[in-house]
Amino acid sequence: MADYPDLRHHNNLMAKHLTPRLYGKLRDKATASGFTLDAAIQTGVDNPGHPFILTVGAVAGDEESYDTFAELFDPIIEERHNGFKKTDVHKTDLDSSKISGGKFDERYVLSSRVRTGRSVRGFSLPPHCSRAERREVESVVCEALDGLKGNLCGSYYPLNGMTAAEQQQLIDDHFLFDKPVSPLLTCAGMARDWPDARGIWHNKDKNFLIWLNEEDHTRVISMEKGGNMRAVFDRFCQGLKEVERLIKRQGHEFMWSQHLGYILTCPSNLGTGLRAGVHVKLPNMAKDSRFGEILDKLRLQKRGTGGVDTAAVGSVFDISNSDRLGFSEVELVQMVIDGVNLLINMEKRLEKNKPIDDLIPKSERSERVSSATPRNE
Repeated sequence: MADYPDLRHHNNLMAKHLTPRLYGKLRDKATASGFTLDAAIQTGVDNPGHPFILTVGAVAGDEESYDTFAELFDPIIEERHNGFKKTDVHKTDLDSSKISGGKFDERYVLSSRVRTGRSVRGFSLPPHCSRAERREVESVVCEALDGLKGNLCGSYYPLNGMTAAEQQQLIDDHFLFDKPVSPLLTCAGMARDWPDARGIWHNKDKNFLIWLNEEDHTRVISMEKGGNMRAVFDRFCQGLKEVERLIKRQGHEFMWSQHLGYILTCPSNLGTGLRAGVHVKLPNMAKDSRFGEILDKLRLQKRGTGGVDTAAVGSVFDISNSDRLGFSEVELVQMVIDGVNLLINMEKRLEKNKPIDDLIPKSERSERVSSATPRNE
């Protein structure tokens, strides 16, 4: 109890589930690489909560963390991922040909984007990796990216090779991750040695990007202006499959399990790690008191266009899937396509002062099916 953190004023999932008894049981355990419970919870101890969302408050330091500290992570995962239990099996599906529709009305949708993360097996994750591991991850990933061809061909730009002005311009253009001011990055140890072995890779068209060694080993992004989500997801799937093939050619592979899908630093991003989103103009929907309820039923979430802490500007929202784990990539993107199309139809009705009651879903559109589905089926 002398070491048990004071969590009385905390509003995160770690604080909710970490009892003194559980702390006593897990505090002296460590993974093979030496990651401890105290290291896992430090970000949640230092950051009591968030004004808008219930944060997680714990991170993994390596792939083994989710097993070694399962008694803490399992209930966090179950609550964060809408009832996904420790006996459930995740599904992975990167066959973009299964998508129906995907071209939005561009009078409403300004841009489309799909992102995820990937971790290279055999290395500690950013909260715990050594300098040598971080540099090796950069080397392995860059060698793979050098093998990309055609519309995916591009170049790598290390942070320590850029001027401050060049970095800021990429940040302002929404291409590059921001400097390490996030409590998640700083308190969890992910910003150590900044900017050593960090950088951004992008193709010539700047519509397929990969961040290296920020919150995760890699953050993979496909995006473009306009409403062609189908093209964005096609490129996303093509790029991910090709990068994984080139990683495997070097004798490496991504962290993945049948239970948790793709393994990433934050439990909130397990499974697909996927966030498919659009910037969409919905001025009339924004005034409707049922907007939040409708989004919940569609399994969607809204943010401002500047991120989770920002408000909508000119009634332009960032609308994306709220699930990550338990649904496949195809299922999540289809939810976004169907849901955003419905929101646009509602907006058009409201423009003409017509009711939308008949368009509002009666219940959640889809329920997770926790069945074993082959990876990359």
